[in-house]
Amino acid sequence: MKPIKKIVIVGGGSSGWIAASMLSFHLKNDLCQIELVESAEIGTIGIGESTVPPFVGLIQRLGIDEQEFVRETRATYKLGIKFVDWHQRNEKYFHPFGVIGKKIGHHDFYQCWLKARMQGEAASLQDFSPCNVMAENGRFFLPNQAQNTPIGGANYALHVDAQLVARYLRRYAEARGVIRTEGLVEQVIRRDNGHIDKIVLADEREIHGDFFIDCTGFKALLIEKSLGVQVEDWSDFLPCDRAIAIKTEQIEPTLPYTLATARKAGWTWRIPLQHRIGHGYVYASRFCSDADAKSTLMRAIDSPMVEEPRVIPFVTGKRREIWKYNCLSLGLAAGFVEPLESTAIHLIARGMDFFLRYFPDQDCDPGLVREYNRRMAGDYEEVRDFIVLHYCATQRQDTPFWRWCQQMPLPDSLQERIELFRGHGALREGVDELFRSASWQSVFEGMGIRPRKHCPRVDNVDFTQIGETLKLARAAIQGMVKTLPTHDEFLQRQMKAKTP
Repeated sequence: MKPIKKIVIVGGGSSGWIAASMLSFHLKNDLCQIELVESAEIGTIGIGESTVPPFVGLIQRLGIDEQEFVRETRATYKLGIKFVDWHQRNEKYFHPFGVIGKKIGHHDFYQCWLKARMQGEAASLQDFSPCNVMAENGRFFLPNQAQNTPIGGANYALHVDAQLVARYLRRYAEARGVIRTEGLVEQVIRRDNGHIDKIVLADEREIHGDFFIDCTGFKALLIEKSLGVQVEDWSDFLPCDRAIAIKTEQIEPTLPYTLATARKAGWTWRIPLQHRIGHGYVYASRFCSDADAKSTLMRAIDSPMVEEPRVIPFVTGKRREIWKYNCLSLGLAAGFVEPLESTAIHLIARGMDFFLRYFPDQDCDPGLVREYNRRMAGDYEEVRDFIVLHYCATQRQDTPFWRWCQQMPLPDSLQERIELFRGHGALREGVDELFRSASWQSVFEGMGIRPRKHCPRVDNVDFTQIGETLKLARAAIQGMVKTLPTHDEFLQRQMKAKTP
């Protein structure tokens, strides 16, 4: 066996420095050197300002102090995503993190709620979500400090400044021995067996490595330009292919959730940070010009701009091989599923988690590579299906874009999920999936997809017991949330950002 003694990461930004941080934490510096090559001349897109709960877990696993991280990245807390005008105009729903209700006896909460709802005796599903109730009231508290309470099953993620995250993780990685090299890549030199041998910089410096990680964004200098791996295009399922982003001044109250509002040719986001607010419009260019998109976004912002809008074209899909030979692609180089559910950083971290799980020697056993690619393909397809669900179930017919969404082809895997759920509310259980039952149930319910029947086993539960349990649970959540600090109060008391 020939162990890997040097890993070269090409590209910085979120993906590069997440990779460097995770590798430096898990690998001994005296056994495997890690070098990251980036250029200040190449700007980063700054993806991933809204995250999902596993990102908080990553920070904790790396031994990073969460309070310090929140201060340094000017972060705010995120309890979920509020969707406005997606199913129909003037309708809204919430996709919360954490649990929705607790089992009633040995029976699934959702099935018990479904029976009561069908008989007209239950409140909204989201009334039993601690995260939704906190979000509606602008409140926040750390769930791990409220265990065995009505909000103990809540969960949270972070809104972060992507550039500050990269800066923070750079300091973290360099403190653990990662070498940063400034330079532009001019050439990629391969060996006879197809593996990458070295990269050559514009100033003719040569950097050899046993393994390479491509974090060069949409340019994909290694995985595509050198190794020829193409993107599997998913535009038939996800038509949006451009985004316009704007940063504005911060205003209070600071919402503890991401806001996603459907527009005539896509949707706009609103992501609050401690020092500013991020806005953007994700749209389909076949239905909307850049000028129209900019006009729509400008009408949606509610505070003064701090920088000019920028247009970001993208292709939705994933690499046919995310890992090939001795090259792993991460972030935008590996693929991109539009940011509706804030999965960009999660897929970077998952890519590194699986790489560390299937960590190779210099030969890069093809069996490891195939299994890695299979598992990552499953993750990307899960995210794709979940996002497509937000579009395909719309009842809007007011614009060509939304009429197209109603007629779009569906991936077979999503069609199977929908049909299974429409029967008795059953969900297909995958292996270690990001989106669990509460997520699918929330979006199904919000987009008007409800089961025809409840599970017959629920009929074994006394219906009076179901009704009383639901009433008590709803009141308990509402009562405790009223005692919590507002999101701004929580930030001010515990996580206030240091003055720059």
